[in-house]
Amino acid sequence: MTTAEEFKYRQLPMTENDFRLIARVAYQLTGIVLADHKKNMVYSRIVRRVRKLGLPDFRSYCQILENPDDEEINEFVNAITTNLTSFFRESHHFESLRQKVIPQLLTNPTKKVRIWSAGCSTGEEAYSIAIVLHEFFKNRREWDVKVLATDLDSNVLETGRQGVYERARVESLSQAQIEASFIIDKHQETVTVKDNIKQYIRFNRLNLLNEWPMQGHFDVIFCRNVVIYFDKVTQNKLFRRYADILNPQGYLFIGHSEQLGEAAALFSYQGKTEYRKK
Repeated sequence: MTTAEEFKYRQLPMTENDFRLIARVAYQLTGIVLADHKKNMVYSRIVRRVRKLGLPDFRSYCQILENPDDEEINEFVNAITTNLTSFFRESHHFESLRQKVIPQLLTNPTKKVRIWSAGCSTGEEAYSIAIVLHEFFKNRREWDVKVLATDLDSNVLETGRQGVYERARVESLSQAQIEASFIIDKHQETVTVKDNIKQYIRFNRLNLLNEWPMQGHFDVIFCRNVVIYFDKVTQNKLFRRYADILNPQGYLFIGHSEQLGEAAALFSYQGKTEYRKK
């Protein structure tokens, strides 16, 4: 049975027109491109919303999406955005942060460090950054060190703010790292990020395609496995905006399958998916 036939015979069928409208709205709201091979993913995520609202079909849901002020729009964005992350994912970035970037930042006479986790999802990336920062700054109280963690999905941001994760999510960390940065619940099922790690981070909702409210510049930006969902034009614009908001010689870390494209001229290559503003 072809993909088209599969959609036709499901209990709540999603027509080609339904998919096209969903893809158009997703692009307008988030910049994410939903190609044909994403149909199964879109169906599995949006059918939950259709059933939650008690709607008879996808067409009824699409009619709701045509009203940009409907409260369902936020739920739609949350459902579409991808939230795949883990602590110290792509570990070479954190080794570079530990071995090279932070030692360089320690020479800054302003004693200020600003790092942005763009597309932070449920917070594992931001907390991984904070864990490394704490190694250097726990005894340097005179330093002003902050991590801005942003995402479009309000649900994952709340998870990040809570800082509570299943124990399995930290399996890749050493026991010493876990004990230093997390409180382990008495049943060994969850861990909670300690306040001395949380203190570095501020979680805010932000659509990367809209205006950015941040006033200052950043020393480091992590934007990993985010732009792969955008088209090339949007990717180029975003990387150029990152260059604009980075301090001179600031660092940009991107995902393992991502490339800077035309914006590469603004950066110098520092290592695997690691760049520095020229």
